[in-house]
Amino acid sequence: RKQRVTYVDETTGRASQKDDRVTVDFVGTIAGVEFDGGKASDFPFVLGGGQMLAEFDTAAHGLKAGESKVFPMKFPDDYQGKDVAGKDAEFTITVKKIEAANLPALDGEFAKTLGVADGDLGKMRSDVRGNLEREVKARLKQRSKTAVMDAIYSTIKLDVPKALVNNDVQRLMEQAREDMKQRGMRQEMPLPPEIFTEQAKRRVSLGLILQELVKSNGLEAKPEQVRAMVDEYAQSYEDPREVVRWYYSDNQRLEDLKSVVLEDNVVDFVMAKAKVTEKALSFDELMGKQ
Repeated sequence: RKQRVTYVDETTGRASQKDDRVTVDFVGTIAGVEFDGGKASDFPFVLGGGQMLAEFDTAAHGLKAGESKVFPMKFPDDYQGKDVAGKDAEFTITVKKIEAANLPALDGEFAKTLGVADGDLGKMRSDVRGNLEREVKARLKQRSKTAVMDAIYSTIKLDVPKALVNNDVQRLMEQAREDMKQRGMRQEMPLPPEIFTEQAKRRVSLGLILQELVKSNGLEAKPEQVRAMVDEYAQSYEDPREVVRWYYSDNQRLEDLKSVVLEDNVVDFVMAKAKVTEKALSFDELMGKQ
């Protein structure tokens, strides 16, 4: 419902509160001097939505349209804007517009917008729960895989060939350029090779280590494992059979899945032999909302 929220103008009615979308003008100074990126007009954001630093968000609470507030704010030491990171600033904020969040009704029409053709709310809830359970499983699996790979990389030290590392650096640079292209960013931006070196070294090392673990312990991907993964992926689509056909119509797609299964086999192998400590996570923490 929050993904499909609409907003109703409350500018003449009341002070701003959590979940409102407010439109503000603001200007910030450090030691009395304005700084780049510290000023904006007609800037909208949702109160309590995590879009702004906590002190800025809090300052906008409780103001009516036309009201202003001056407040101090300290930028975090790790703030992405390096010029202001760790510094104390003073902001003046003026609320120009307040809009209340209006969630759609939880009814058959809403269910249809989520792809439930007959508008059955029970089926909609079941679909949403199934999707969330698959997402939770995938994220937990990825966390475990990352932990295992970190342990392998930190434990087994290899003197990897520089040629392999350099080749992977070039691949990473090409991927970065392609990503920049997809985002509409300038292609001529310099990409120093050294910023990819450590990542490339890790990738090459893990590739060699995993290759040996697979060969020594019979951890190759079995056809039934690949099919099980295809079936699992297919369940999140409207026509699972079409998804299965899509995977099995292209050998490269199957090879990509075999690589994933192979990594899973290595993770299971290591987890069975390692000392494992379980940690409880809230849903929000797992989904990266905290």
